[in-house]
Amino acid sequence: MAVIDYVIFVVYLLGVLGIGVYHFLRNKSAEDYYVGSRSIKAPYVGLSIVATDVGGGFSIGLGGVGFLMGLSGTWLLFTGLVGAWLAAVLIIPRVKAVDAEQGMMTYPDFLRHRYNHRVALVAAAISGIGYLGFTAAQMLAGAKLASTTILQRAPFGMEPLFFSLLVIAVITIGYTVVGGIKAVIYTDAAQWFILIGGLIFVMIPVTVWKLGGFPAIRAGLPPEFFTLTNLPPVTFLNWMVTIIPIWLVAMTLYQRMYACKDAKEAKKAWYIAGIFEYPIMAFAGVFLGMCARMAYPELTNAEAELGLPMLIRDTLPVGITSIVLAAYFSAIMSTADSCLMASSGNFVNDLIERHVWKGIPERTLFRLSMLATLAIGILAVCLAAWFTTVLDAILYAYGFMVSGLFIPTLGAFFWRRGSSAGALAGMLAGGILNILLASGVLSLPEAMSAWGLDYSIYGILLSAVCYVAGSLLRPSLVVEAPELAEETA
Repeated sequence: MAVIDYVIFVVYLLGVLGIGVYHFLRNKSAEDYYVGSRSIKAPYVGLSIVATDVGGGFSIGLGGVGFLMGLSGTWLLFTGLVGAWLAAVLIIPRVKAVDAEQGMMTYPDFLRHRYNHRVALVAAAISGIGYLGFTAAQMLAGAKLASTTILQRAPFGMEPLFFSLLVIAVITIGYTVVGGIKAVIYTDAAQWFILIGGLIFVMIPVTVWKLGGFPAIRAGLPPEFFTLTNLPPVTFLNWMVTIIPIWLVAMTLYQRMYACKDAKEAKKAWYIAGIFEYPIMAFAGVFLGMCARMAYPELTNAEAELGLPMLIRDTLPVGITSIVLAAYFSAIMSTADSCLMASSGNFVNDLIERHVWKGIPERTLFRLSMLATLAIGILAVCLAAWFTTVLDAILYAYGFMVSGLFIPTLGAFFWRRGSSAGALAGMLAGGILNILLASGVLSLPEAMSAWGLDYSIYGILLSAVCYVAGSLLRPSLVVEAPELAEETA
């Protein structure tokens, strides 16, 4: 990169930090910090949602699947469209009805209202740990991008990937700690425009021109790369089962529901997010992965995620490289900051405030929230150093959360006979099974392994069995919450 590229990139990062400082000066309470005083407009929330969901992990991951399978990789983000719109129609009216009465700030707050504090406590632990892993995946994505482009050499004899990880962590943790959810949402919205503009108006045209035009790209790649059927059905099933349920249990999404003033604004935000995920981002990211496959055919499947950063490094002219890099770093930080906020909210609001330090003063709670965000960010850096593949890290985190949380949350909305005992059984059984399978402590029978199903599917199935059985064997008093039974408006 030329000097001008470094100057543009540094100015961008300083601007992001400036937004965090601005909102730090305006935040006065934990409600300001976590749900933005419940007054943020739908367009900002919608862009923040898609920036968070797609993020750096899926941006780099999309390039990887485009490298491996072509346009069929777009089905990965089709799950985002389906999940967002289902949540808008079925979930948001119910959540906002409860929020209007309860003033909730976290996802476990809803489960506490429907079940009891023990269920909320377990949900907070599962969600907090899951988002810790998801934050680590985003930081790893940023480190891969930086170490391949702008930080190929590191000081003090450090490995470039690790040094890049530290730089990304300092910037992301810094503005998230001081700014809270308002800094996250407003920087997300701005960063998403940078990402889309950088991809559609800069990266794609320049790359196509460098590679000799669309006819050359079509001739240089296998024919199946230009179809939507170049993936095994089981892969599509795994993506759907692992990713769609996250729209029902994601702490980041509940925080954004609460940040909207009413259900109408929230539904509008979710519709905006869905259409930006698919087809806009899906096809842009996958197509660039296909271009990387043409430019670097020597890369192995394990190196597929490096193709896109290498394409940025080698293809773009001086002055343009920094703009596109800023776009991708925008996506990375948009997700990492939201995941930090989610994990922090779980541990502070749902664990410490309600079970460790009851009656904590508001100002102390606010400061504790900032310290928790910092501590979780540091743990995420340590975890990121352990991961090797970004997309796998994301799917592991997703799988753990949906295995434990999806069925009890679904029951909270749509099955009034669901009990707290059933919810606890479902959460623990599904989450633990997923961990045991993913870590290799427990192995599936050979016949079942041959099916190629994601571990989250088995976790969800066991969770469903335990939830239903526990609810029938240990029924509890049904919570009088008529708004949960109302038909969606």
